[in-house]
Parts: sequence; C-alpha cells; structure tokens
Amino acid sequence: MPRYFLEISYLGTNYCGWQSQPNGISIQSCIESALTTVLRQQIEIVGSGRTDAGVHCRSQFAHFDVKNQPPTDLQQRLNGILPPDIAIMNIYLPTNQLLHARFDALTRTYQYFISKQKDPFLQHTAWVLTFPLDTEIMQKACELLLQTTDFTSFAKIHSNNKTTLCKIHNTYWQSNPQTLVFQITANRFLRGMVRAIVGTLVDVGTNKINLTEFQSIIDKKDRKYASMNAPAKGLFLREVTYPAGNLDKL
Repeated sequence: MPRYFLEISYLGTNYCGWQSQPNGISIQSCIESALTTVLRQQIEIVGSGRTDAGVHCRSQFAHFDVKNQPPTDLQQRLNGILPPDIAIMNIYLPTNQLLHARFDALTRTYQYFISKQKDPFLQHTAWVLTFPLDTEIMQKACELLLQTTDFTSFAKIHSNNKTTLCKIHNTYWQSNPQTLVFQITANRFLRGMVRAIVGTLVDVGTNKINLTEFQSIIDKKDRKYASMNAPAKGLFLREVTYPAGNLDKL
C-alpha cells in the first residue's frame, strides 16, 4: 500500500499528549479520526516521536498507509475537520516507500520557552520566571551536555528505555527582550529528558547548582539527583529531519 507522510503542528494544551490514551483525547486519535472520515477506511498513523500532555509542536511527522490514492485536496479536507489547535502543514509522498516516520528520522529539535515577565499571551506556551538567570553559566552547562552520551539522570523513571544513550548535536540558550529560549538537537530523546535538563539548567542559572555539581548529576546516572521537570507548557517539538531527497510534497 502507498505510504504518505503528514507534517503536523499543534498546541498541546488541551490534549493528553501525542499518543492515543484510553482516558483522554490525544493528537494521534484526532488525526486518525479525521483521516478515517475523509478516506472512508480505518487509518492508523505512526509518529516520529511522542510528546507528553501539554507539550506543543511546530513540526511533527507521521506516516500512514492507504489502499487507494487520497484526494488531491486531502490537506484542506483534514484541516476542515480537525480542531483549530491541530493543523496539517504539508503532505508528502516519500520517494522510498519503506521510509519510517520514527525509525528513519535523523534528528529531532526541541525548544523550551521561558518568559521573563507575566504575559497573558504566553500563559500556555512559556514558563514564567521573573527572577534573573545567569545565561552565561547556563551556556557553559550546555557545553557539558555536548560531551555527554548517557542521559539516565534526565530520563523519566520506569520508562523502560532500551538504551539511555543519545547523541546531542547542538544545544544553546538564546536571550531575547521578553523570552529566554533553550534549543537542543539530538538523534533521539528519552521521555521527559528535555524538561528535566531545562529544570536542572535553571537551577544552574540561579546558582543553586554549580558546574561541578551539574557534571556530578550527569555522572551519577540517577534521575533523583537532577532537578524537577520544567512545566510542559514551555516545550515545543521544533523540527524532525530525514535523509535528503526522501520526501516530495503532494
């Protein structure tokens, strides 16, 4: 059966996360329902990864297989059915029909937003921290992350990871007039990893933890030594990349 890729954007505030859950409305279930309605056959999608409850997304990918060729206006029809906080940004036909949304993704990029002041328009998309943060020392801590491969200390406990090894390609803080943005790109992420890193880096930025202690937290490979997770509402999945030349827009 032909395989198609969806590029998806969503505001995660009202959802239990990406993955379908028996006790809540998920992004995945909303999209599968819309596809099933438009294509008139039961459709299941496979995402490039999972986001937790309250986490947002600028660009998520998912693939689905379908017996018949979809209508040319599939994107428009899906967006007409989906709620306003979920959007299909693009639809692709992969040149390699075996391309897998999750297993063939090369990198994922996350961003975390901190608002330096209370702002009603950022209440669902940023963590409000009005006290000063030492971004210079936080950036030095990021350099320690680049030297790290085992992120057990930042993984959710009992998440049954097959491996806790990740390759961080880049990570940094960017200070803007109203916001502070953390960005991190890796080949894969553990569940809860980015929020645990951000929470710990904020403690570095307030001098609650120094660089030596931050390195010690990494080396101990035990989640109990890292700080509490940053709130979900500030986290965005920003980008997912695949091998060049594999996705053609419909």
